[in-house]
Amino acid sequence: MKNIQSRNRKGFTLIELLVVVLILGILTAIALPSYLSSVNASRQGAANTNARALATAVQGKAITANAYDTTLANYATDMGGSLPSNPCTGTTTGYSITASGTTATVSATAGTACGTWTPATFSLVL
Repeated sequence: MKNIQSRNRKGFTLIELLVVVLILGILTAIALPSYLSSVNASRQGAANTNARALATAVQGKAITANAYDTTLANYATDMGGSLPSNPCTGTTTGYSITASGTTATVSATAGTACGTWTPATFSLVL
């Protein structure tokens, strides 16, 4: 007859599984805010970089035409065939161009996917 206490146990106990789940929960609670902050900072940086590239295209076209064009779609060719997507809005129309006489400004739209932030504004003068 086999001794009941000497049988081989396979698997994990409930306490061991709960400890692992608890450790994973603590690690997630610590790491997730940092990860989300990094994602938002990356999106904000990309939006500002794209706005800077758009400002360069706006200035280049304005020097040739001697006037600023505020129609965003007119710069697709100058931007390599298409406008860059704004990671904070998820669209290619997430940028604004405003002009008044011989000055213009270009900036990204803040959107909702980047948290709370103030986009950089690039000022241009003819």
